[in-house]
Amino acid sequence: MVAPFAAAAVAALGFRFPFPRIFDRVAMAALLAALLIASRRLRFAALVRTGCANPRANLGRFATGLAIALGALALLFALAAAAVPRHQFRPAAVLFRAATHVPAALAIALIEEAFFRAFLLAGMRTEFGARGALLLSSAFYAIVHLLRSPAHYYLTGYHPAAGAHNLAASAAMLDHPAAAAPALLGLFLLGVALGEAFLLTGNIWMGAGMHAGFVLGAKSWGAFVNGARPPHWIAGPGPVPLIAAPAAWIAALTICAMLPRITRRARAQEP
Repeated sequence: MVAPFAAAAVAALGFRFPFPRIFDRVAMAALLAALLIASRRLRFAALVRTGCANPRANLGRFATGLAIALGALALLFALAAAAVPRHQFRPAAVLFRAATHVPAALAIALIEEAFFRAFLLAGMRTEFGARGALLLSSAFYAIVHLLRSPAHYYLTGYHPAAGAHNLAASAAMLDHPAAAAPALLGLFLLGVALGEAFLLTGNIWMGAGMHAGFVLGAKSWGAFVNGARPPHWIAGPGPVPLIAAPAAWIAALTICAMLPRITRRARAQEP
């Protein structure tokens, strides 16, 4: 209901943004307002404050998470290059594309880890236990990431039904479970890996480093492949690159298996 007004105001001010992006920002603002209104009952501020505490002291954990993600992505990129040996891949273009997306990757990682792990996972843990909360929050994380408009389009003027139409289009992928299943599984396993990092460390910082690295990889994938078509077991089908592929599923499961040892070693090295 609010997004069409926001889109009309944005257009009147002379800006040009796709309506799905405006819709997403309005939805995020509405969710934040609802959480703040119910903050005491939901313990929103307390949970986020606890989960995001001591950022400076946890820079090492952030760097460890970033290294884990970039190492996994380097392996996936190397597999893609080996699978299409005669294609000209562009590592320099990857570095340039990644550099331009660093601010967005950091913002996405911090916002999503604060919500999905510090608030949702930690809040669910009191009712469902650590494992139940991990699975439920990861399922919610996966579904939310597939609720996206299939196309970017622009609006001029006021269109009162645009929000409802966009919401219906955003859920269209879930109307075809078989087509959505690979991406859902990949996002679920990624959510499990990020949630496991939160449960093992007690804060978001290692998961935020991993999250930022994965965002940089997804944003840079198009520049790397440069029109090539690596096999689906590496690249995956659908709009979310890499995550819907069996290679990414194996990478996420491997990270989950390695995290306990990595966190134990990191704790042993802390002063």
